[in-house]
Amino acid sequence: MNSPEQDAHGAQQLVWAVTGTGIGPLLLAATADGLVNVVFHATDAVREQALARLASRLGATPVEEPGSPLLAEAIRQLQAYFAGRRQGFELPLDWSLISGFNRQVLRELASGVPYGTVVGYGDLARRVGQPGAAQAVGVAMAANPLPVVVPCHRVVESDGGIGGFGGGLETKRALLALEGVLPEPLF
Repeated sequence: MNSPEQDAHGAQQLVWAVTGTGIGPLLLAATADGLVNVVFHATDAVREQALARLASRLGATPVEEPGSPLLAEAIRQLQAYFAGRRQGFELPLDWSLISGFNRQVLRELASGVPYGTVVGYGDLARRVGQPGAAQAVGVAMAANPLPVVVPCHRVVESDGGIGGFGGGLETKRALLALEGVLPEPLF
């Protein structure tokens, strides 16, 4: 693992910005190792809570820096995704906010469930060698620090139900519609 880039005072660099998307404002945060967090519905209150949580978890003070090279490519790729010009993300990711089984499941999701497809919770559990762990996969999806980029919206119930989603069901439906899995919402 690379040692994180540090600022002049020896602290880990942690930059953030809010970008507008078709599903509302997203907060993006990055370290020198890569994109570390994506937060839905980044209103002032949500943003402040997310930044406080990041500072606590990473031991670094988040600095708003929308022009940061650490964020520029993530912003560009997300804008292309929401414009329908990109189907996958090629970004360095900092997995430090998640570990163990949850990290294993999210890595499999990121690499093994392409744009325009869905996977069941149980199927994803089987892919990581834990066939009885469908509920634990649901917990991993809820803990995903990198939604959209690590596409937890593509995980659905085996009976055809849409399943839960930390960004809200309307957001999940909109993402699945963008990818052609569901029809566009009528209103």
